[in-house]
Amino acid sequence: MEYLILGFFTGLSLILAIGAQNIFVIEQGLKRQFIFTVCLICSISDYLLIFLGIILFEYFKNYYNETVELILNILLLIFLLHFIYSKIKSSFSNIDFSTTKSEENFKSIFLKTLGFTYLNPHVYSDTVFFLGNFSKNLILINKIYFGLGATISSFLFFFMIGYLANFLSKYLNNKKTWFYINVFVVLFMTVLSFYVLNNILNFY
Repeated sequence: MEYLILGFFTGLSLILAIGAQNIFVIEQGLKRQFIFTVCLICSISDYLLIFLGIILFEYFKNYYNETVELILNILLLIFLLHFIYSKIKSSFSNIDFSTTKSEENFKSIFLKTLGFTYLNPHVYSDTVFFLGNFSKNLILINKIYFGLGATISSFLFFFMIGYLANFLSKYLNNKKTWFYINVFVVLFMTVLSFYVLNNILNFY
């Protein structure tokens, strides 16, 4: 259960961002256009990519040695530090949602959602690399719990911002709200950074 919770909060920390995908989901919610489809595609995509990362790192663990382990942990720490920096930087950014309803059909919205999801390099670094790498030393059952926790956070987050867009827009469009969100994310990721740093130092 603890790994389910860890996966949930780790996944939530990664997904809480002012990114193109999240803005698109919120805008579709505000426009009331194909909200369920958009949220479902984003959620299922996260699920597939999360477990792709976990499976890849589980498969390649047979080829690990101490040097590879060290390199992966160093890359993980660099990712975390860059992620924390970007969160601090985005705390000072403003955001403005488009509420102009466009006459787009299902196919157009479907393809656009896939584009915002799979053409976004951050989705791969966050799900496949980070979550897969972070879970690499867990036993298989705990990896599954970790992945399920991260998947649950994605489903809850996307459907929440999609269907509560009208109510949430006045808060999500507020600089102070994102500042507090980013403070939570920075603190949580800082704790994870110390955990990874400790693994690196233990190598020596």
